[in-house]
Amino acid sequence: MSRIMSIDYGAKRTGIAVTDPLQMIANGLTTVATAQLHDFIKNYLEKEDVECIVIGLPKQTNGADSENMKRITPFVNRLRKLYPHIKIEYYDERFTSVLAHRTMLDSGIGRKSRQDKALVDKISATIILQDYMESMRFGR
Repeated sequence: MSRIMSIDYGAKRTGIAVTDPLQMIANGLTTVATAQLHDFIKNYLEKEDVECIVIGLPKQTNGADSENMKRITPFVNRLRKLYPHIKIEYYDERFTSVLAHRTMLDSGIGRKSRQDKALVDKISATIILQDYMESMRFGR
């Protein structure tokens, strides 16, 4: 089997998570500067087999697109052109940052680490991926 990658795309930083090859466990991989995101993905795909890339879909609580969508759409269009053999899907990312902060609190991570926005982005990408995997298992 191949991995699934998730991306929590941000204006400055982007969190990335991947599954194991059996697609059982979602793991936070890293956070990269968004300006270097395409290079990171290219290098990763040269080493690992990825069958699907899940992009966090930024929606406001009322369901409208968030401001970040105007940056995500061209990014996704470019991914689809560069990697037509990889399925690319959006997945609702509402409240993942809140859940990431809650996860950090619950795990006992100290205050200084909780202020690390890169860690929040990586955890958010992991939550997106875990939720996506659960939705696929349960047909949601």
